[in-house]
Amino acid sequence: MASITISLDKCTGCTLCVKPCPFGAIHMANKKAVIDMAKCTLCGACVEACRFAAIEIKKQAGPKKDLSGYKDVWVFCEQKKGVIQSISFELLGEGRKLADKLGVKLCAVILGSGIEARAEELAERGADKIYMVDHPALKSFQDEPYTEVLVKLAEEYKPEAILCGATTIGRSLVSRVAIKIDAGLTADCTELDIDLKERLLLQTRPAFGGNIMATIITPNHRPQMATVRHKVMKEAAIDKTRKAELIIKSYPEAVFSSRTRLLDIVEEIGETVNLSEADIIVSGGRGMGGKEGLALVGELAKALGGAVGASRSAVDADWIPYSHQVGQTGKTVCPKLYIACGISGQIQHLIGMQSSKVIVAINKDPDAPIFKIATYGIVGDVFEIVPALTKEFRHALKK
Repeated sequence: MASITISLDKCTGCTLCVKPCPFGAIHMANKKAVIDMAKCTLCGACVEACRFAAIEIKKQAGPKKDLSGYKDVWVFCEQKKGVIQSISFELLGEGRKLADKLGVKLCAVILGSGIEARAEELAERGADKIYMVDHPALKSFQDEPYTEVLVKLAEEYKPEAILCGATTIGRSLVSRVAIKIDAGLTADCTELDIDLKERLLLQTRPAFGGNIMATIITPNHRPQMATVRHKVMKEAAIDKTRKAELIIKSYPEAVFSSRTRLLDIVEEIGETVNLSEADIIVSGGRGMGGKEGLALVGELAKALGGAVGASRSAVDADWIPYSHQVGQTGKTVCPKLYIACGISGQIQHLIGMQSSKVIVAINKDPDAPIFKIATYGIVGDVFEIVPALTKEFRHALKK
């Protein structure tokens, strides 16, 4: 709990606190500062700006939580149609390092229907223990039953940390779980580590539009929860000799109830491969001009056997579905080859693709930021260069 007060005796009406407030929560009345509590977030910007110590934020500490009973590192292993997604293997690889540093077990959590055969696969990827809940209501992801089950598991077994992919499913699920179990959650992490002295999970993620990297800790709550971006960590190696303890849990039917009903899942039909798993990605941005221009990007991707990506501006313009978006608010990718067509290279886009092995940038602006990280740069008209590349690759690859 926290509160903010203004001492009218100290306030001089200087207005120094008005401009720094990022939420427009302060205005002047009768030459005194007044705070609109409907807008104030208690960020403290006004406190730092006030030269007369007239503004004070008081924070009241709640009852301290007993953290001694929490142990083990958990990885929520996402599955679709019974197939474990590759982000889960990446998290098991990173979770192994964290668990070893803490001296605890690495545990995999998997929910679904008819998934018992997947236990062996998770064991081979390094899990010491597997928590499994198999129920028809969990066949496809739905917010409420998945949340209730994961909450019950966490409350019973008390993990020290829970890792989850920063996917559509992961982001929807763990935010709900964190609220219900009163845990801290850091989203879209790109790096994880352990502070051994305090047994804290160090969660690093881009902040302020990617201009800085912030390391976040959760000292007063357990479990420590984080979502991790796809393709920023290496998958756990396969060891066929590894075995794991399997714990299959069952719950009353009420746990699996949902206020919504899943009618159908309509999958996007495309001629190219999945964006997150692709070794080759050809992306288009605002410079492609429209859907017709992005069609040229699609032809090049098809010729190379790759996937089609896009910048946020292309998605926002409704030229291509959101599922193709690469960047801070889209997918993080790490292909062997990334071709950026008509993309200037704003930091939000670079965050999602700068780890690509080879980056080829095509842009008419020689000063475009994309060229600063490109392995190869082509300055010119994308409407001439992209079709020419498509023609040459089709001939060379005989497609």
